[in-house]
Order: sequence, then C-alpha cells, then structure tokens
Amino acid sequence: MEQPSASTRLAGAVRDLASEVVSALRGGDHPGVVCAPAGIVEDDKLGIAAVRVLGADVLLPSIMSRRRPEGLDVRILRQALTAFPPGADASRATAWSHWAMARSLRALDPPVPHPADDEPDASWLDTAPWQALTHQVSLLAALAVPGGDCGVLRALTRRPHDVARGFVRAVRRRDWLQAAGAGRWLAVLDDVPPSLGLDTGLEFIQHMDGADPRVALHVSAAQLLRAGDPR
Repeated sequence: MEQPSASTRLAGAVRDLASEVVSALRGGDHPGVVCAPAGIVEDDKLGIAAVRVLGADVLLPSIMSRRRPEGLDVRILRQALTAFPPGADASRATAWSHWAMARSLRALDPPVPHPADDEPDASWLDTAPWQALTHQVSLLAALAVPGGDCGVLRALTRRPHDVARGFVRAVRRRDWLQAAGAGRWLAVLDDVPPSLGLDTGLEFIQHMDGADPRVALHVSAAQLLRAGDPR
C-alpha cells in the first residue's frame, strides 16, 4: 500500500488538532486541553508542525474561557514558535501568525519567556483592495480574540464594510474557510452593517461545511464572540 505523503499526514494532523479545539470550545466547562487528545506530544515533529499551522488558536479554548491553558499545550506551542521562525522573505500572513503565537505565550500569567517581537507592519491593509484584504485577514483569524488589540484589528476597524463585502463574496464563491475567517473578524468589529445578517451567515457556513474542522473552529469562535459570553 502506498504510504501517505508528508503533506497529507500534516493536513490530517492539522484537522485532528482543529477538531480538538472545536470540541473544547463547544464543551462548556470541559477543560481546554487540545494537544494530548489529538495525540501530539513534546518533540513530535509532525505534531509541532501541525501546531505551527494552527498557530495561536491552539490556546483559543483557554483564551475564551479565561483559564490558564494546559501545560503541554503551552510547551508545544513554544516549541512550534521556536522551530518555525519566519524567514526574511516570509509572507505577511506568516509574520503575523508567528507574532500572534508569541503574544499568546507572553499573555499567560505567569508569562512564558520569549523575545518580545515587534508587531509586523499592517499599513498595507489600509490600501489593499477589499478582495485581497479579506483573503489576507481570513488567514489571520486567530488574531480575532477578546481584547486582541493589534495592528490588523486597528486597520480593520477602519474598513468593516469592506470586510463585510468580502464575507459575502466568499459565501457566494463557496469559499467556506475564507468566509468563516472573515466572519470571525466581523464578530469583533464595530459598525458591521446590520443588513449583513452575520449570525444567519455563520449558521449557513456551519451547515454547508461545518465538517471541516478549521471552518468549524472559526464559526464556533465567531458565535461565542457574538454571544458576548466567551464561555
């Protein structure tokens, strides 16, 4: 039998990890433990790579419930942060994703020591066409968390109508992951057009592609944020 490729195994590990995040988000008082149920242990190269792909959302259940995350999750997130630093030619999304992971670790009480990386540049978001804007910020939906002030959020507060346009476009194009990421941002933005029907849109995305754990993750986060009661 042909062995699965490395990319296939990584995609499967990311899906498993995202599924555990969704389970913890929906679990009420269930502790926000993520890596262990997904079969990820320390120094697990595939698991660490999966954590790097999912980024700061590994700690999302703890952030939403305002509880200190499980120690293993913190240690593996730190390993991922160290193992996959952005290179000089890294994309903007990669740089911001790395920064979000570092911010999550520094925000712990007590904080996990890590160099205080400066925020990447976000000025390009002010002039990006709304289609490109939505594509880029949907990749950075892990930044859309309670109290998550950053350059990306500040830029989007000046362009909520453009994010809403991008959300509608993604739904029409059946790009459910982009739509879910944009919807998560809309859940933390003010001045979102009431006519958008964000709650109904999120339910529709969940119905159409909620089987994709990464889509379900963003939809679940957005719905909790919209409810105004993270857990």
